[in-house]
Amino acid sequence: MNIPAPAAQLVRGFAMGAADIVPGVSGGTVALVLGIYGRLINNIRIGARGLKELLTGDIAALKATLGKIEWIWLVSLLTGILVAVAALSSVLERLLDDEPITMSGLFFGLVLGTIYVAYRMLDRVDTTAIGIIVGVGISLFLLLGLKSDTVVDDNAAEVVTKSPLIFLLVGAIAICAMILPGISGSFLLVMMGMYTEVLGAVNDRDFVSLGAFIVGAVLGLALFSTLLSWLLEHYRTWVIAAMVGLMLGSMRVLWPWPDGTNTTTLSAPSDNVVLPIVLAAVGIIAVVAVDILSRKYVDVDPID
Repeated sequence: MNIPAPAAQLVRGFAMGAADIVPGVSGGTVALVLGIYGRLINNIRIGARGLKELLTGDIAALKATLGKIEWIWLVSLLTGILVAVAALSSVLERLLDDEPITMSGLFFGLVLGTIYVAYRMLDRVDTTAIGIIVGVGISLFLLLGLKSDTVVDDNAAEVVTKSPLIFLLVGAIAICAMILPGISGSFLLVMMGMYTEVLGAVNDRDFVSLGAFIVGAVLGLALFSTLLSWLLEHYRTWVIAAMVGLMLGSMRVLWPWPDGTNTTTLSAPSDNVVLPIVLAAVGIIAVVAVDILSRKYVDVDPID
């Protein structure tokens, strides 16, 4: 017996929203393990086509395109994401502050389980696929190491010093984390030195900067989803291999020691060891169980 689609989407969206709150984890990771990644990208791609038709004034084509978007499916998913962010952001933030090593152990296991699920999606495991996994994984691992802190100091000034053009470019880049497994949008903002800038724009109600950021996000999402959809259609195995590499590289942020997701610095396990390892095992089992159950009881959309 299948779970009703809107209810299933609310749950999926809730899981994606919870993941987006955690540094080093993205909603795309959850979409991948829940079997909705391909369908999500396809709907975003159709929406991007509709945006192009709107900008060019092709109203007849726009109406036809809007009719192809699965609105109930998308709105249910978005609702779940927003509910999770509203309900869990303060709780997860407090847990990450109070128990960084323990929580990182859990997230480490969740992503490790996701890597296993994604690896099984590969049509073939050849030299090229392995090379992509290793190359992308090492590249992201080294890139993440360029900045040791993944969070901004509480005393950092939240002011706008950059031009709207910078906000536009940053919005286009950061939004990619929404649909790419392996790295979160908030962490990308930290790495680009724009986290406090965006917060400053929100606090100061700088609508010019915020508008530029939103326009950049819309354009980036439209262009990237179109490209990703094309790549999935023509180079499915290579794309999934790249996603596995991204998740492997991102585990640098999730390694529990010395200070959980607050740093990309790595050290040997010490002090609190047993509980993070146990929770990592629980995370792996939970992801694999969700994968099995979703395939059995929920309509799963393969990446194609």
